[in-house]
Amino acid sequence: MSATGERDQRYLWHPFQPMTEWTREEPLAIERGEGNYLIDDRGHRYLDGVSSLWVTVHGHTCRAIDDAIREQIAKISHSTFLGLTHQPAVELAERLVQLAPQGLTRVFYSDSGSTAVEIALKQAFQFWSLRGQPKRQRFVHLGDAYHGDTLGAVGVGGIELFHRIFGPLIIAGIAAPTPSASAADALAAMERILSEHASEIAAVIVEPLVQGAAGMLMHPPGYLKGVEQLCRKHGVFLIVDEVATGFGRTGTMFACEQEDVRPDFLCLAKGLTGGYLPLAATLTREEIFEAFLGERAEYRTFFHGHTFTGNPLACAAAIASIDLFRERDVLAHVREMAEVVARVLREQISPLPAVREVRQRGLMIGIELGPFPVEQFRGVAVCKAIRKHGVILRPLGDVIVWMPPLSITREDIELLATATRKAILEVCPDAPGS
Repeated sequence: MSATGERDQRYLWHPFQPMTEWTREEPLAIERGEGNYLIDDRGHRYLDGVSSLWVTVHGHTCRAIDDAIREQIAKISHSTFLGLTHQPAVELAERLVQLAPQGLTRVFYSDSGSTAVEIALKQAFQFWSLRGQPKRQRFVHLGDAYHGDTLGAVGVGGIELFHRIFGPLIIAGIAAPTPSASAADALAAMERILSEHASEIAAVIVEPLVQGAAGMLMHPPGYLKGVEQLCRKHGVFLIVDEVATGFGRTGTMFACEQEDVRPDFLCLAKGLTGGYLPLAATLTREEIFEAFLGERAEYRTFFHGHTFTGNPLACAAAIASIDLFRERDVLAHVREMAEVVARVLREQISPLPAVREVRQRGLMIGIELGPFPVEQFRGVAVCKAIRKHGVILRPLGDVIVWMPPLSITREDIELLATATRKAILEVCPDAPGS
């Protein structure tokens, strides 16, 4: 075992990782990145098939972003945003307002997807209190939703394991059915919830088009637009969580564009800086911002903040990343590569006996295995096996996730498909029909 691995197992505690299992195997230590690849401390190369947890946009060591960060470092790396401001944060806010759906005019920075969601929840909650409707304290979410790991975000999530463990600490939301093949039934259920509870609901929160952590579940056409229309009808806010889907993952800059949805709150993180630095943003409407205006003694202030809010380095990286979308016509490339992915999935992955279903929206893909007994952890086994074929993936249960950098090439996609096929055949030789 390498010295890095030994020291890791001695001192560290990893997220979402059974640590007993972790200590039985040698950790894979990543030393550097080049383009769409990660390189370990022994020189082995791996295609970054999940964009380092869904964040890498233009590849690793992207020259334009590297240079932007170096230029900003020469000026200042951090200055508090409490009572001060700086040019990179202002410029990025202007860019985000220009990119976002019409009507979103104010930007509140934080540092992760969970915090972006927490801010939207708290702003919606406080807005209604300031407007004389303090009973509006509940949030509607989808049954299989995931919006982050902090307690507010867990409260509007539908991950049963989280609620089983942390239930006593969270305020329970109202769960609406996850839409399946048809939007009609799910919208009818949403209509019933809003009709019965509108006076106590602050907002509805949704992941647009794709529920990522639920296993890449795809919403049927028209569902997102229907939810927006119901929110308007019943006078509740719509929070759209684009932490995973934003910045080109689905083929448009933001997924909600595809159904012309204009939310009251837009939560962004992950790909915001191109995957370089922690930064999140919560965008909202001017009329919501105005509800918080008043003299200091009125205590209408939004009392929430983070030490590294609006960090100049992260803002500089985000500006450079947004520039690259235009300079490299990234969205056109994503749509082209999504067609290539669809072909290799159809030809190489879907026919495998162990593959139950393949789901895709742009460059967000879920390959569901099974059905296998949950205690066999076939998804984990496939993602371990695929490393010897030069790819790094991470599963969601028995769903193998493909979420490559948006800079993925045809050659990279062929490697991804070939390696995935080999790993599935190795791990699941007992699948019916094999």
